[in-house]
Amino acid sequence: MRIRALAAEFIGTFMLVASVLGAALFSFPIAGIVGVALSIGFSVMAMIFAVGYISGGHFNPAVTLGLVAGRRFSASEAPAYIVAQCLGGIAAAIVFYLIASGKSGGFEVGNFASNMYGGDGYSMLSAFVIEVVLTALFIFVIMGVTSDRAPAGFAAIAIGLTLSAIHLMAIPVDNASVNPARSLATAVIALGEPLAQLWLFWVAPILGGVLGGLLGRWLIDDND
Repeated sequence: MRIRALAAEFIGTFMLVASVLGAALFSFPIAGIVGVALSIGFSVMAMIFAVGYISGGHFNPAVTLGLVAGRRFSASEAPAYIVAQCLGGIAAAIVFYLIASGKSGGFEVGNFASNMYGGDGYSMLSAFVIEVVLTALFIFVIMGVTSDRAPAGFAAIAIGLTLSAIHLMAIPVDNASVNPARSLATAVIALGEPLAQLWLFWVAPILGGVLGGLLGRWLIDDND
């Protein structure tokens, strides 16, 4: 296993979760949903440019497993990638918890920008469907823009903008996951209901990622 690749995945996922929490905890009252979506998309775009050539720039277990299904990534390397991604996300959550805890007047953890369903919002079925569909489309885009036949040099831009669009669609439904490591990172700080519902934000994105990878293999790679 390439240690540098695992370090790149750790750092990239750290940045992704930092972009979620920084925007959601500090900037949301001013920037709103659009600000959070752009923060995530721009951060992932930047990290793909920065370290994508080292690790492939996954930063997401659903991406890793989707690319395995699409035969773009080795299944034997996937577990180590997923561990590095989860550790990077959790590290970011801890850092931003410490930062938020320094707020004058105190800080209530609450749901800590976690992914959730039900309550006064959308149902479990709604959350499951949107996570599967949007993750599948995300992986499909990744496979398309990284194909040998795609215009060179634009993959990171397309991936980042797609991720921003996904968050604009999904934040009102379940706070937008499409990334099990991101969901894990915030849930381990929030505990309670976010941790109890975490299963959905692993199962649905991974299912979507695999479906997107299979679709990409059939429509894109099998026609090469």
